[in-house]
Amino acid sequence: MAYQIDRFNKSPLTTVEDGTLDETTDIKFVGKNYAGYGEIHNENFLFLLENFAGANQPPKPVSGQLWFDSGSDRIKFRDGNQNWRTVGGAEVSGAQPAGLAEGDFWWDSANEQLYVYNGSNFVLIGPQDAGEGQTAMISRTVLDNTSPTGVSRSIITATVNDSVEFVISPVAFTLGSGADNEITGFSDIKQGVTLRDTPASGVTSTAVRFHGTATNADKLGGLSSGDFVQGGSPSFASQLDLSAGLVTHSNFYFTMRPDNQTGLIKNTSANANQIDFELKAPSTGTLTHSVAITAGGIMPGVASTDLTLGDSGNVWDEVHATAFKGTADNANQLRLGNSGSSYTYATESNVGGTIAVRQQDGANTKLVADIFQGTATQAQFADLAEKYTVEKDHPVGTVMYVSTAGEYEIAPCLLDSYPVGVISEKPAYLMNAEADGQAIALEGRVPVRCIGEIRKGNKVYVDAEGCASTKFTGNPLVGIALESNLNEEEKLVECILKL
Repeated sequence: MAYQIDRFNKSPLTTVEDGTLDETTDIKFVGKNYAGYGEIHNENFLFLLENFAGANQPPKPVSGQLWFDSGSDRIKFRDGNQNWRTVGGAEVSGAQPAGLAEGDFWWDSANEQLYVYNGSNFVLIGPQDAGEGQTAMISRTVLDNTSPTGVSRSIITATVNDSVEFVISPVAFTLGSGADNEITGFSDIKQGVTLRDTPASGVTSTAVRFHGTATNADKLGGLSSGDFVQGGSPSFASQLDLSAGLVTHSNFYFTMRPDNQTGLIKNTSANANQIDFELKAPSTGTLTHSVAITAGGIMPGVASTDLTLGDSGNVWDEVHATAFKGTADNANQLRLGNSGSSYTYATESNVGGTIAVRQQDGANTKLVADIFQGTATQAQFADLAEKYTVEKDHPVGTVMYVSTAGEYEIAPCLLDSYPVGVISEKPAYLMNAEADGQAIALEGRVPVRCIGEIRKGNKVYVDAEGCASTKFTGNPLVGIALESNLNEEEKLVECILKL
């Protein structure tokens, strides 16, 4: 008697006749009294055990049947649309598969990309494909340049066709060396977004840029935003204090002249207006009105002796003016006469056409010149002198006589020679001042080289080697001592010459 085979849902599948073998499915159904049924039953169990393992799909599948695809090492099942579906993975094929359910994955083996099915279309998960290289946002870990091993830093690189265009980082650091850390175009990574070819200065060296509208910016051309003043034609309802320290009013302009070479600051608020500069005093911090620019010139903000133009550490090279009013500390030249354009300078030397300057000479001062013309009420020095040639310079106070030897005119006195004068130290009047030789005092009071005891009022006579003494043996008189000196050694004694 034949029997009917039903599916789990009670729908009939096939009818098996007595003594026959039904092969409607990949499992064989044995009819009553069919010879050799044992082998068939055992093979059926084996097929179920191995899930019809093979590189080719079972030829007579039913929905819900499992198949182990030995070619891809995956378990697949037969769905209600009569398609083989992979269990626990993505469908792998070079062409878009059919019959997938929402949420199923498909690995496009031809383009090496992963898709997910949303119920109507396949949505690309990644990687995105553009050009021949990799194009994607890539997460990676690199080391900074901390010695010796570096610190791991997590970053995201924006890669287009294998070229990194910008890096996103939560911290700033410098990339360490080594192939695993090198990113072409990057060395200093900043906190936030760092563009390719941006060094530590923050100014990108190539044409890589952000394009579009930014709501704000910290820098422009490497300068802080606080370094700039608003351009165009700004209008201010009230005084505006800028961070750069400039103060502008509603009619105060920063413009450029038509030749584009001269900057112009202009205040057109009213007649007799001015431009004021106010700064804080360094010691007190008090806001001080220091300078005012008016139609008449540059003025101090207030009448004050505390305001200066430059200082000792910051001096002007030259100041040009028609006239200077006030007191000057220094002057290089003075005008000759009360008019004209001839000017001269001051000097301590006897240079013609200059202003004479006193020199310090010990405790005294002196004025140097070749000739003094006029009336003197008194003289510091007390001798009349004239210049004569000598063999060599002799000490002050040396008693001299007319030399009978050599080409020079006078020499130090010998014991029996007749004196003509004494070497002068500071003549009150010097004759033949331009001649060669030494000044010889002829009259007056001068220091004289003396030996032995000398008392005030003593006569001093010629002695040996240009000296004088109180010894008299018929030798000539030199002068009268004006002071006492009882030292036996040679010394200078002031005397009245009596030659």
